Amino acid sequence: MGIVDQVRILHEEGLFSNVAILAGLMKTASEQNPELLTGQEKYQLQVYYADALFEMQEYKSAEVIYRKALQVKKVLNKSKVKSTQPPAPAANTDALPSELNVRYRIYECNYHQKNYREAIAVLESIPAKQRKPKVNMALAKLYQRIGNERPAVTSFKEVLKQCPLALEAVLGLLSLGVKGTEVAALTINSLPHTNNLEWLTFWLKGHAYNASKDYAKAVSTFKSLESGSVLRENSNVLCCLAENHFLAGDLANAALVYKRVHSLDMLCLRGMDIYAYLLAHEKRTEELMSLASKLMAVSEQRAEPWIAMGYYYANIPLKTSRAVYFAQKAYQIDPRNVQALLLKGSVLKDMSKTQEALLHFREAVRMAPYRFEAHQGLVECYIKASRIREALTTASNACKVLGNSARSLTLFAYVLAKDSLTVEKAKAMLEKALAQEPTYLEAVYLLAEVLGEEQQYTAAIELLRRQLQHQSTCQLHQMLGEFLSANNELQEALDQYSIALGMDPTNKKVLDGIQKVEKVTDSIDHGQDDDMEALEESGEDVDFDASDTEVSWADNEWFS
Repeated sequence: MGIVDQVRILHEEGLFSNVAILAGLMKTASEQNPELLTGQEKYQLQVYYADALFEMQEYKSAEVIYRKALQVKKVLNKSKVKSTQPPAPAANTDALPSELNVRYRIYECNYHQKNYREAIAVLESIPAKQRKPKVNMALAKLYQRIGNERPAVTSFKEVLKQCPLALEAVLGLLSLGVKGTEVAALTINSLPHTNNLEWLTFWLKGHAYNASKDYAKAVSTFKSLESGSVLRENSNVLCCLAENHFLAGDLANAALVYKRVHSLDMLCLRGMDIYAYLLAHEKRTEELMSLASKLMAVSEQRAEPWIAMGYYYANIPLKTSRAVYFAQKAYQIDPRNVQALLLKGSVLKDMSKTQEALLHFREAVRMAPYRFEAHQGLVECYIKASRIREALTTASNACKVLGNSARSLTLFAYVLAKDSLTVEKAKAMLEKALAQEPTYLEAVYLLAEVLGEEQQYTAAIELLRRQLQHQSTCQLHQMLGEFLSANNELQEALDQYSIALGMDPTNKKVLDGIQKVEKVTDSIDHGQDDDMEALEESGEDVDFDASDTEVSWADNEWFS
């Protein structure tokens, strides 16, 4: 048994650090003495050495050795063509590592180094007829990453021709705009027996609705799939349901479903970055801290735990700089994670680093134009920079991309309300938003604020009281208290502030409002006391018309 066979055994046993040492020594020895190893042995040694480096995550070094192995193989192929004698039994080339696998490994090295163009070039060097499904899948995802949609569609279809149930390829085609019926023809309809795959039909239909941005139908489909099929309490289906709730703007139900996912499978990381955002949005800091800690214990090699930790620190005063670090860490792990960009952008905006925040929100809009939060962040940055025209353009574009939903209309109204000339248009848009979704709080808050600025306190009070019949939040009670106070209904204002304070004892607006009302009532009380004191000091007699009093007392039988 030769030395290369010993290296092969170490390789097969997964002792890669041992392979790296031994193969490194043998490589140098063979270079000093070219007759030490045959051409085939040199090729084998190079591949085993590169595999070991790859497993040790030394991707650049591994790529260099793989390319040297291909050069050796090229020389072997030429000598094989020139040779007229049959190869010796010991020179059997069938046992040699596959050249296609070596090229695929070079692609993986480049992918890990984020050299995507070079990774594509390596895979494209493999003849189309020799490409296995994993090669086509890798090509499709790379084409999609750089925006080459047509070749991405072709590559995804090639995968499904050989593997009809490659569901990631299905999702890839749907995301690229291929119709659900065409995708179904490549998958479910191409299988001979589909009697027990009704659930897969629903799964495909739900994702087709999601891809076409029909989130209401997607929610309905995934809900029926989860409740009425063999996929009950499946974390994948529940994550799809939660995601579509979220994209539809139903944040409360999205949070409930994500909470259910986390309780069913605490090792599940999918969607937990969005769940962390929802917890932060609702100021549920303790739950967010618990979630971040648990996710970090699951894996530090995924973006979701770092994002959750970032949202936790973003809610802690004087520690927001840590949130920027965690967001950047998440982005380095997964540059395609939109939530990492949104987190960093929002924290930078809060730190008044508006220009940097703008760059992150722009990139988020480019990567995920269907995400409302990306458009919202961009609009808020433009307004903060007093660039109202750009804010209007962005809000208008959000309505075109996302449709005239309650959220989009409210965002547009938010910009229009900044200019006194367009306030009436803002009010009309907010009324339209509330006609679509009567309980959409952001529209209620903004409309009440606009009415308050116009000193239409009675209209604002009526709006908030109608809303409180359906839902109760700290801000609703705080705003109602503010307008009641402005309308000189001081006792009712205090009652509303008290309710708000019970919901959020540290709310500064509520505390300031209570203090303001108390000052007004104190000044009124002092004013009355001063009047009485002035009256007493004047020494004037007060005539109560005693004759009338006596008559009334005399007529009362109780005192007779």
